[in-house]
Amino acid sequence: MEDHKDNVTVSDASQVKIDVQPEPLEPNVDIHALGTSGGATGVIWQWKKKDVLMRGSLGLRGIALFLSLISLMLMASNKHGDWKEFDKYQEYRYLLAVAILSSLYSGVQVFRQVHELSTGKNMIQPTTAGLIDFVGDQVVAYLLLSSTSSAIPITDRMRETSDSIFTDSSAAAIAFSFFAFWCLALSAVISGYKLSTRTYT
Repeated sequence: MEDHKDNVTVSDASQVKIDVQPEPLEPNVDIHALGTSGGATGVIWQWKKKDVLMRGSLGLRGIALFLSLISLMLMASNKHGDWKEFDKYQEYRYLLAVAILSSLYSGVQVFRQVHELSTGKNMIQPTTAGLIDFVGDQVVAYLLLSSTSSAIPITDRMRETSDSIFTDSSAAAIAFSFFAFWCLALSAVISGYKLSTRTYT
């Protein structure tokens, strides 16, 4: 009777050992691959996102450069004699000055970004570049909005009394400056996002 009890105990103990044993891994499963595949995917996604943001910012600044140059040329050539001279109005001189500043800023930024994309080398430190992008985009965008806001009322008053090529050219220059503002405002959003997600070591 005692032998029977001992056998049952041994049998139960062996059964417990069998239940505790881990199940074997499925064939052709690489443990190291399971641990590293997620990290590699994350790094590739970060590279793609960074490239998309850089190209998007470059595109917006390129469009802003084009629009600012058109606004500059329209206003600078808006001289038709008598009272139809842009330099007789402070608002139009301000619009022209901001269009020149916007063209210079956007041109320098486009040149820098094209150089970095083509060579893979940074002209200035990334942290400094991020601050310049964020502050520069916001300042120039504000100036563009300010210049268009100041030029719109005087243009509306002129068009109420005399609608001519002078007022049409002024309105066109204002419109192009306003579109340039939107491009740099969107670029400022991208610059702010890049600056906020940058890791500092």
